Amino acid sequence: MEILNYAFMQRALLAAVLVGITAPAIGIYLVQRRQALMGDGIGHVAMTGVGLGFLLSWSPVWMATLVSVLGAVLMELIRWYGKTRGDIALAMLFYGGMAGGVMFINLAPTGSNANLTSYLFGSLSTVSESDVTAICALAAFVVLVTLGLRRQLFAVSQDEEFARVTGLPVRALNLLTAVTAAVTVTVAMRVVGLLLVSALMVVPVAAAQQLSRSFAATFAIAVAVGVTVTIGGTVTSYYQDVPPGATIVLLTIAAFVLLTALATPLARRRARAAAAARPAADPAECTIPASRGAADEVGV
Repeated sequence: MEILNYAFMQRALLAAVLVGITAPAIGIYLVQRRQALMGDGIGHVAMTGVGLGFLLSWSPVWMATLVSVLGAVLMELIRWYGKTRGDIALAMLFYGGMAGGVMFINLAPTGSNANLTSYLFGSLSTVSESDVTAICALAAFVVLVTLGLRRQLFAVSQDEEFARVTGLPVRALNLLTAVTAAVTVTVAMRVVGLLLVSALMVVPVAAAQQLSRSFAATFAIAVAVGVTVTIGGTVTSYYQDVPPGATIVLLTIAAFVLLTALATPLARRRARAAAAARPAADPAECTIPASRGAADEVGV
């Protein structure tokens, strides 16, 4: 294929596959915890890390990882102790992250708004070898956590009180989930962009839930959808010269609509099959009326 003759496209496709795996893998736990927009908030905070990376002449990916992890931990602490003022604190954290990113990147000698745009919405041509190395290392961490601790994370996501009673370290697992989500955001920002990564965490999971209710099947389908749309969006972006992040998100939404349309007749067929499998009720003439049975008991 022509597309594989270019080194930058080889790097972009590898990064796309890793993003397609990691984003739904952590997204399924966020959806279960009803924190579907957590990735969006972390993406805002990661902008400060990107700006600091340019300002300090350090890798923007690694600096964004450090800042987003700190932001994710702070978000969890606010969730635990913030109470009624927690939403205000989170809003200031998100908006401050955006403002810090814009400020730092404009103060950097080699920074510009064009550099920031590539991180906000994704860019195929700017994925470097060092970016791929960082993405591979971070993706390995995400896969290790989401698969190796899937039982514990699932239990905490379903019912924190029950998980605490069973002896699981709930707060530590919540922090680990937040940190893993932060790492996933930085994995995906070079392909999808910081402002769109949350969609890739949530929509494939929602699409998979249309076909299956079991955790294992939903996990597998969500990852399959994620890999398909990231590769499809990357290839489409190359041939049609369109933004990769927007293309991937639109394909993800299209996949959700398609799976929802397929799930409706499947659900009806399952309902009819379940109804047909139920044992037939006793004939009406064989049923003893309640009043008659009570009369017999008293000798009438």
